[in-house]
Formats: sequence, C-alpha cells, structure tokens
Amino acid sequence: MINQLKKIKMKYIFCKKCLMPNTRPGSIFNKKGVCQACLNYKKRKIIDWGGREKELENLCDKYRRDDGYYDCIIPVSGGKDSHFLVYTMKVKMGMNPLLITVGDPFTKTKAGLSNFRNLEDRFDCNHILFNISIDLFRRATRIAFEETGEALKFIEYAIYTIPTLLAQKLDIPFVIFGENSAYEYGSTDKDFYLATPIVKSISDKLEKDKQWWIKKGLTLNEVNSIQLDKNKPLPEVIYMSYFRPWSSVINLGIAKKYGFKDLTNEWKREGCIENFEQIDSIAYMVHLWLKYPKFGFQRTSDIASRRVREGNISLSEAKKLIKENDHKLDQLALKDFIDLLKYTPTQFWDIVEKMWNREMFKKVNGLWQLKKEYEKLRDKIKC
Repeated sequence: MINQLKKIKMKYIFCKKCLMPNTRPGSIFNKKGVCQACLNYKKRKIIDWGGREKELENLCDKYRRDDGYYDCIIPVSGGKDSHFLVYTMKVKMGMNPLLITVGDPFTKTKAGLSNFRNLEDRFDCNHILFNISIDLFRRATRIAFEETGEALKFIEYAIYTIPTLLAQKLDIPFVIFGENSAYEYGSTDKDFYLATPIVKSISDKLEKDKQWWIKKGLTLNEVNSIQLDKNKPLPEVIYMSYFRPWSSVINLGIAKKYGFKDLTNEWKREGCIENFEQIDSIAYMVHLWLKYPKFGFQRTSDIASRRVREGNISLSEAKKLIKENDHKLDQLALKDFIDLLKYTPTQFWDIVEKMWNREMFKKVNGLWQLKKEYEKLRDKIKC
C-alpha cells in the first residue's frame, strides 16, 4: 500500500485564505483557490446557532432518563475538547453521561494524566478506560505503519467503534463525539450532526478489510473485537460541532476554568506551534508527522490554517510558522514510538524512506527536502 503513496500526480494548490495544501486527502477547493474548510467556516456567520442549541436540547430531552441510569456516552481522551463536551452535556444540558476512553500504551504526559483524572473529579462522572492489549496494539500499529504509513489506523477505528459498541451493550441510546472533521477541515460541504452512518461505515470498512488484517498477522477475534454488534440496534451518534461553533481556542478557555492543564513547563514539542492539542500520549506526534513525507505538510500546517480562519494569527505569521516547523519530528515522541513498537531508529527510517513523495521531495546531501518549486507556490500566496 505504501507504494501507492510515492507519487501524487496533481496540480499543487495552497489555499489563498489559510495556506492548507490540496495534498490533504479529501480536500476540496473552489475555482478561486479557496479550500472548503475556509468556505465552511465562513458559513458560521449565517447559521442560527440559537436554533441549533434548541435542537441539541430537544435531543437531550429525547434521551434524558429519570431512573438514574446513564442517558448518554461521551468518548473522551482527557483533552480540552473532552472537557468542553462533558461541560456541555453535564453542566449545560443536565445529562448523566458515562465517559469512555479508548486508551493506548504509549507514555503519557504529566498534564495528560492530570487531565484524565480531572474529568472524573471536576464533573463527577463515571469513566471506563478501554485498553486494547499491548500485544494487539503493537502488532496492529506495526502493520498499519509499515503497510499504509498511517500508524494508528487500527486504534483510530476503535476510538469510534468501541464507545458505540459499549452503548449497544449497555443499552445507552445516545453518543456524543466532538467535531465533524470532514466538514470542519474541508472534505465536504455538507453540514450535519448525525454520525451514526459514519461509525457504521468504519465498522463496515473493518469487515471489508478483515482478510487483509488477518493476512498481515491479526486474528479474526482481534479484528472482531473493535467491530459493532450486528445484532443490536445502533445508538444515535452525533457531532457536537454542528450545535456549537467548534474552536480549539474557545474550548481551551472553558476547559481551563475546570482545571485543564497544558504542557507549559513540561514539554516543548518539535514540529508543534501550541502546547494544548493532542497532549496526552507522547508518541502520538509521530502519527501526525507521518503525513509530512506523503503529503508535504503535517501538524503545523493543520493548526496554523485553523488559527488563520479564526483570526488568531495572520497569514504571514502562519507562513513563517509552517516554514520553520512543519518538517520537524519531535525526538522524544520518536523515541517513545520506536521503544514501544520495538524498532531501531534505522528500521523506523528505512520504513519511512518508502513513503517520501518523489513528486514533492528530493534528496539533498542524503536528506529529503521539499522541492523549491513547491515551497515557491506557498510563498507566492499574498498575505
């Protein structure tokens, strides 16, 4: 599968509004060179957010129970968005949520551990931690990394399917996820809240690819362990971002009022331009960086483009941050990744070597660098 990533035959475009490149999988651009994420963000001005708030209240009323049993499930990691979701559903909507976390065995930051406990403590919620076995995690992650270049493919499926599966098993009919990433980040112009079909499609994808996973080393039981129960009805799964304008910065402000901690004085991450997003597991940054050799951008571009849309930084500031940081892979994250997955540094880089997009990169003194013509396209965007 990695062989398919070597070349992307396309005309390269950077969004004139936020600098997001069209190499982002699923990206849509209009004829004026503006990405769909920016077009979608602009629609916020004409959305009746009060009306959507009422829609959310009606959904909560539909599923609210008076017998003391859980009336919804909230998948959480412990991050600032998790705090925002629990605040909204427990404090604002008066629901009785059960929190579900699909864990990973990577090393946790001090802030991440503190935030994880804080969710239970500050909001008085019961909380289930679902840990996939370390052996299964290691094998599934190695398979995904070596074959697709998307290291956490298996665990990210589980992040959607396991909370929904537990809702089926525990007879809890309502599940609340955070943002609709397809809409928020520009893979569709369709704004919707119902995520049930999306979760079902993920489980169906696992079913379709089951023999591939088994051929690569997983067992039938291991693949089935993160699939939905076909014999039970699906809960109503929603995206909160439909009902509330989604903003990492705003969510952070609310989370901090309830005790959320960022990485200040703990870890300054290479390749990152903030200290409060995806801060729970150290090695997770490697998964995010792996977009860079395939698509010519990674986390810095993601975050910078969002900050530009929200008016928190200028286009010229974003351009500078991307140029200085987008290529960097944090060395602490890399060590945690290879230590758990039992690679040597040489083995890791030998696998990554197959991923570099030869259309976009060339080797200079033994190191892969973006071709000058690609960087010039970004530099030409007027600020």
